[in-house]
Amino acid sequence: MFSRRNFIKGAAQGVGIVVAASAVSKFALAALPELAVMNDTKTQPPLVPSSGLPYNPVVTLNGWSLPWRIKNGWKEFHLVAEPVVREFAPGMKAHLWGYNGQSPGPTIEVVEGEKVRIFVTNRLPEHTTIHWHGQRLPNGMDGVGGLNQPQIKPGKTFVYEFEAKRSGTFMYHPHADEMVQMAMGMMGFWVTHPKDPNFMKVDRDFCFLLSSYDIDPGSFTPKINTMLDFNLWSFNSRVFPGIDPLVCRQGDKVRIRVGNLTMTNHPIHLHGHEFTVTGTDGGWVQPSARWPEVTTDVAVGQMRAIEFDATDLGDWAFHCHKSHHTMNAMGHDVPTMIGVDTKGVSNKISKILPDYMSMGEDGMASMGEMHMPLPENTLPMMTGTGQFGPIEMGGMFTVLKIRKDQKPGDYKDPGPYNFPQGTVAFEWKGDLTEPQRAHAEQHSEKIAFKVRKPQGSCGH
Repeated sequence: MFSRRNFIKGAAQGVGIVVAASAVSKFALAALPELAVMNDTKTQPPLVPSSGLPYNPVVTLNGWSLPWRIKNGWKEFHLVAEPVVREFAPGMKAHLWGYNGQSPGPTIEVVEGEKVRIFVTNRLPEHTTIHWHGQRLPNGMDGVGGLNQPQIKPGKTFVYEFEAKRSGTFMYHPHADEMVQMAMGMMGFWVTHPKDPNFMKVDRDFCFLLSSYDIDPGSFTPKINTMLDFNLWSFNSRVFPGIDPLVCRQGDKVRIRVGNLTMTNHPIHLHGHEFTVTGTDGGWVQPSARWPEVTTDVAVGQMRAIEFDATDLGDWAFHCHKSHHTMNAMGHDVPTMIGVDTKGVSNKISKILPDYMSMGEDGMASMGEMHMPLPENTLPMMTGTGQFGPIEMGGMFTVLKIRKDQKPGDYKDPGPYNFPQGTVAFEWKGDLTEPQRAHAEQHSEKIAFKVRKPQGSCGH
């Protein structure tokens, strides 16, 4: 749960307060909003509003929403940029940069039309800013260091003020030393709820960010210069099996909001149900422009909101459809050994290295069942166990769990699905006929080709 620190103590230690682009009164700056910090990696219950305009809160997958206060008509939040330790899954932690104790930072929830004031304190070793991705706001509040504002230097606090002009799905991230700060995990989700709580109302509203990291086994800090070959692909800086399930009641209207701050696109795929894309970071999609999908591609810097009716009971996979993105600590220089007979070589090597074993000649599925010694602070490439055996997944993978008796507002994991008798795929015990194979010579025909040699360039 939250641990709270009074930031006045930080001010007494020399933390300065600097106004970003518009002045606020001395009264407003007399005391900062209380600083809320989260240490738990589990999905937190929705933060039901007790002040400000009413709305239907979201649930951040393996995350939480930031508390606020109402002061003189402003909804005030306090973010602190700082080094954090994030557990990706049991057995592995990373040294990242984030906000309020975690990476990603807490989700900020406001209502369309509210006046929002965000205090941003920098406890990083270098300067930073925050860009409010997708927001309509005054130019001086857009957060591009050097262009729209001075950088927030270490130990300083800036203030951002703007009106939440339109409802939708957004995010926040630095626009200062971006290559380093984004690679280190500085990002967070932002939801602006509609004024009318009944507008596009759903029963369950989930959100999370897609992020990627390159962390060598045995190390703790991401390699910030990696452009493409990341080895950890995550939902909210968690990898399977550390990602919580999306728990629903049968019949619920469900929305899932996804934002992409990785270096590539992600085809997000849902099993067992079709959905429609109902929102982007540009706004809500008109009903006449929607069509059914089971996979939607979320490109770099984009947000997508999908909606569906949770009609069918079960444990349904929900994941990125790029196969490398459902793996953990994946090496990119591993040779393909399929079809290679390594028995002779393995016997010779095992006399020198007793624990040596070769793998891959029959495919990689066996790795999901092995319990090999691993380097410190890393995870198996394929992991997770279901009621039928190894799931052989990692990275961007979780499970949509739909249950008939799940109570409204209950997000606790109900455990494995109890399959009705006769509804599970089973082994065939009957006779098998030999397949009839057509030989190539039976269907070959002689085809004449005329080849013309290109002219010029010395005949190349």
